[in-house]
Amino acid sequence: MRLSPPVTVVMIALLLAGVPPLPAQRFLRDDPLWTDQDRLPTDLPHVRDLSAVVDFFQSTFVNRPEGEIAPAENVNTLGEVPDSSWFTNRIGRRSMTLDELARGPNQRTGPDASGPWTIVRAKSQGVSPGFTIQDARKDTYFIKFDPREYPQLATSTEVIATKFFYAFGYHVPENFLTLVRPQSLRIGDGAQITDALGKKRRMMAKDLDEILYKVARRPDGQIQAIASLALPGKPLGPFRYHGTRPDDANDIFPHENRRELRGLRVFAAWLNHDDARSINSLDVFLGEEGGAGHVLHHLIDFGSCLGSGSIKPQSRRAGYEYMLEWTPIIRAGSTMGVWDRAWRDIPYPDLPGVGRFEADFFQPREWKPEYPNPAFDRMRPNDAFWAARIVQRFTRPMIEAIVRTGQLSHPSSERYLVKTLLERQRKIVQYYLAQLNPLDQFHLDGSMLRFQNPGLEAGLADSASYEYQWFAFDNRSEVIRPVGSNASSLETTLPIPRSSEEWLMVEIRTRARLAAWAKPVQVFLRNRSGSKVVGIEREE
Repeated sequence: MRLSPPVTVVMIALLLAGVPPLPAQRFLRDDPLWTDQDRLPTDLPHVRDLSAVVDFFQSTFVNRPEGEIAPAENVNTLGEVPDSSWFTNRIGRRSMTLDELARGPNQRTGPDASGPWTIVRAKSQGVSPGFTIQDARKDTYFIKFDPREYPQLATSTEVIATKFFYAFGYHVPENFLTLVRPQSLRIGDGAQITDALGKKRRMMAKDLDEILYKVARRPDGQIQAIASLALPGKPLGPFRYHGTRPDDANDIFPHENRRELRGLRVFAAWLNHDDARSINSLDVFLGEEGGAGHVLHHLIDFGSCLGSGSIKPQSRRAGYEYMLEWTPIIRAGSTMGVWDRAWRDIPYPDLPGVGRFEADFFQPREWKPEYPNPAFDRMRPNDAFWAARIVQRFTRPMIEAIVRTGQLSHPSSERYLVKTLLERQRKIVQYYLAQLNPLDQFHLDGSMLRFQNPGLEAGLADSASYEYQWFAFDNRSEVIRPVGSNASSLETTLPIPRSSEEWLMVEIRTRARLAAWAKPVQVFLRNRSGSKVVGIEREE
């Protein structure tokens, strides 16, 4: 039951006065909620640095699920994720045009190239050497490049993946493909570089030369790069996929129990974002200097998607096995190497700008990130269904429009990415929509309740029928009483019984060749004072 702070205060006062509270209500007048009020003014939280090594050990050995996994906590009465500081409903709830998908989060056109770019800091080592610049408008961007041996691999990938994750609903940076002219770069006064030992020192011209020597160049000398606009607000470091941030009063749902973080596993599997872990996230504090504000949670760094490993094609293991997984290690060792992992022999095409990304051997249920993710480990069928329905909404023209923004030089590479994404999409949708009754998009049309069966759209069955029973529903006691008798329909339209009851519920079972579709879906209606669908529950 959801209680607002004023209601909670009133209830406490009544209890202290010896007055019993009113019975709880299953549905409140403002259900279903589509906005989570988690941007209330709070004090500035502490900046938190998270070690990748610590996160690996905690996720691998400590924060693993035990016992029964509870349902996601932050969903509304329809089972949907409200808009929040974590997530904004986009393609999952409304249509998006091809132009909107291609633009993604970008509100600008990228770094201003009308003047020199001033380097304010750099790193010469790491997965993606690069630097931070200020453009002619004094906007700050983080610049990363492709390695010399693999032009377009990481930069085009990052632009494409960013736009997918934006369309899913996540908060992401504005990332742009840009061409860098070496002669337009200048080292700013006081610019520092972090060397291989992690030490900072003053940056010199030879440092810039060394960085640019390692990157891919075009025949005209220009360098393709990814320019990521600095997020507004004060960076607070990454968020964890487990627990909450103790110094953020708005952060009340354990992260492993947030549906958008559990369902992220499905999106990551589609794009093979095996690097979906805490170090590739960023919290920022939005507020006045020295005043109150709120935290906004972002996903960042998508260079390890679509078969790219940022500095080279992704490892063959990526998506198929954790970095540390005892069963295959012991099995390979005990057989003296006779048994070997099947993923070692997966064939990949040799296409410019494309890494190790395939669909023939991909299985949604078996997909794994680099190491266990506490939220992914707790994904339940309802969480996966929510995400798979979002994946299903992408049409071929939509996927083509997003892939095209990677500006891959070879049309064959672009065609391969689209083909592979479509096949992985088909496998994801068919697998997760076969785990429960997939009826969706319930809405009232006069005296009829209409819905869709996305499982039929996905080709899981040629036809289906629907057995249903209407009930009067007591919103306080949750007692139900049959209204009429059991009925069946071949259509995705059910007549609403004539009733003076304020609340109605219909239980629907789908009859088709998939046994899981016979699991009930319960749909709750407010039958008076503005009739509408207020609740949906699916048996897992």
